[in-house]
Amino acid sequence: MATRDYVKRGKTPRKAPRKSPKKQPVSRPFPIKWAILAVILTAGFAYGLFLLSKGDAPAPQKPAEKTVEVKKTEPKKDKNALPPKPKEKWSYVEELENKKVEVEAPEPQAPGRPYLMQCGAYRSIEQADSRKAMIAFQGLESQIRTTQGEKGTWYRVILGPYTHKRKAERDRNMLRRAGIEPCAIWYWD
Repeated sequence: MATRDYVKRGKTPRKAPRKSPKKQPVSRPFPIKWAILAVILTAGFAYGLFLLSKGDAPAPQKPAEKTVEVKKTEPKKDKNALPPKPKEKWSYVEELENKKVEVEAPEPQAPGRPYLMQCGAYRSIEQADSRKAMIAFQGLESQIRTTQGEKGTWYRVILGPYTHKRKAERDRNMLRRAGIEPCAIWYWD
């Protein structure tokens, strides 16, 4: 395939944009009909509001008949006195005030087996002592147990026994915040 030199070819001249003749804005006369209608509607709305705020207009009066009015004297009431307490229509209000609820909750069961937490298994006693010292700086007491395995002697750093797993979890989180990981929680053997 032949190589083409696009740099030397040059740019194609741009076409001039077409200019369309500008349209002159059409001047329209002021809409007098719509302005008059708007003024009439606004005045009607304002008059309606005025009538509503005025309140009750006096009713047309009938010719007065002769009537004799008898005034009853009512006992004078104290202005600061409270009205009598209304009677309750329902009885559940009194029942709820005097109701006592009895709940039977099962007693928590004591765990059957204690828990231990292992924070490392090492080949040398020096590494296990170092881990035990780091745990001691956190305020916890640990032990080193020697275990014979298929591959030789292991030194396990353990904490416990814990009666509840929650206490072991609390100590594991404290050690994790101090950078001592991994720690595993198991049943005590």
